[in-house]
Parts: sequence; structure tokens; C-alpha cells
Amino acid sequence: MKPENNHGLKRVFRATGFSMQGLKSAWKNEAAFRQETVLACLMLPVALLLNISSTERILLIMTILIVLIVELLNSAIEAVVDRVGDEIHPLSGQAKDIASAAVFLSLVLCAVTWGIVIWPLLF
Repeated sequence: MKPENNHGLKRVFRATGFSMQGLKSAWKNEAAFRQETVLACLMLPVALLLNISSTERILLIMTILIVLIVELLNSAIEAVVDRVGDEIHPLSGQAKDIASAAVFLSLVLCAVTWGIVIWPLLF
């Protein structure tokens, strides 16, 4: 059931609270999210300290955040599939595999972007 008087700033505060609950849940229950978050915490300062253009800096930061966002969506899809039932079903496997592929592509995007931006600085 939807809560009454759920509009304006009250809605924003409630939505923020739910988002924080989601982040806490992902941190607690998802090893991949923890690993990617730790990696992001290491990579973000590097992106801020590199002698690169603002556009390149934004690209580096965005690709890091894309990985985290896609991992959260992957975890949500896996949780819903697992909630629906324990039996093995081809569509359940397909949903999980496709979500996992999205994470993989976001990691490739991140690696390629970082490689392109950092390569000239190294050589």
C-alpha cells in the first residue's frame, strides 16, 4: 500500500531513505558490489588527481559509477529471480546471465575508457 501524503519533500526524504537501505543491503549481501565499491574508492582519487582535462575526468568518474549502478541492477534482478522460486528454469538463468553480461560490459567500458585516458600519460 502506498503511504498517504507521500509528496513533495517528504517523498524525497522517504525515497532517499529507501535508497540508503538499498546501498546498505547491497554492501551487506553482495560481495561483487563490495569489491567494486572498494575499487571505486581507490580509483576516484586517482581520477581527481590526474593531470587530464575536465572532460576526461568526468568520463573516468562516470565509468566508475556506471559499474556500480549496473552491479546494483544486476543484484536486484538476481534477488527478484531468486524470490520467484527455487526451481531451475531457463528464463531465470537467462535473466541472471543477461544481467551479469551487463556488468561485464560496464567493466569493459570502464577499463577501455581508463586505458584510453591514461595511456598517453604513461608513454
